[in-house]
Amino acid sequence: MPVRRFRFQALIVPLSILLASLAFSQEVRILEGHQDSVGSVSFSPDGRLLASGSFDRTIRLWDVFSGKELKHIEEYGGSVFSVAFSPDGRLLASGSDDNAIRFWDVSSGRELGRLAGHDDWVKSVTFSPDGRLLASGSFDETVGLWDVSSGRELTRLEGHGDVVNSVSFSPDGRLLASGAWDKTIRLWEVSSGIALRRLEGHEGYVLSVAFSPDGRLLASGSVDKTIRLWDVSSGKELMRLEGHENVVNAVSFSPDGSLLASGAADGTIRLWGVSTGRELIQFEGHGDSVFVFAISFSPDGRLLAYGSSDKIVRLWKVPVRPS
Repeated sequence: MPVRRFRFQALIVPLSILLASLAFSQEVRILEGHQDSVGSVSFSPDGRLLASGSFDRTIRLWDVFSGKELKHIEEYGGSVFSVAFSPDGRLLASGSDDNAIRFWDVSSGRELGRLAGHDDWVKSVTFSPDGRLLASGSFDETVGLWDVSSGRELTRLEGHGDVVNSVSFSPDGRLLASGAWDKTIRLWEVSSGIALRRLEGHEGYVLSVAFSPDGRLLASGSVDKTIRLWDVSSGKELMRLEGHENVVNAVSFSPDGSLLASGAADGTIRLWGVSTGRELIQFEGHGDSVFVFAISFSPDGRLLAYGSSDKIVRLWKVPVRPS
């Protein structure tokens, strides 16, 4: 199948959708408190909490509905690059530049355990869908797979030739995707640790990877300013989404799989229709000097959270739904 390319200099959407989006594309919350760039955001499974990790060496837990800061974890070893809730919402995992992974009790904010094994910064952490495993991507060019209950490292996945910046489990937990600075994406079989596919096409570092909710697609964002959509079963590139004017740091699918959100160093967040590859709308307001580092849909798909270099976490109502 030939790769379809999309680039929109102007926003092209039906008038009805545009009018609806103008009515609902409003900033719901501005969460302030971090003293440095916010590098990661994650909703709790019930959508009531939002965790944010920052280069200021703190993790904060926020009440989504009130915007109130509930917990402020300060005693941290280094800049926090990644935070992720466990599927049951009881644990929070984090990765940082002190080479460690930490588990935190969400209710108390207390550190429960620390996983050591990586030889360099931990850039990305994510739980498997059943909560039994944790995957980590590191500056040491490897992916770690860990048993959550015991904290034991089960296997180390090697093959990338540069920093592993992002990891993501498939919805059924059988596959793990890793995106790296070597410009490639690897698809690993979790049970065996075997690299099944190597996805090539990006012309710059791969900074973010995310599976669609049905597990059929993989999205990736890159330093080359593009987003790619890949067919998981074949490894073929299906679409190339163009429009961002700087590095694409983060990608996230909506829970129903109809939308893809992207955040970039051009200061914008864009929403794309997954079936068409069309850019539906973009959030602006920061200017191109602000980098959007992290982005996440709420579990019900109604809110979009993002963290940026201006030290702020923002919540927006999701403005459009493709017909």
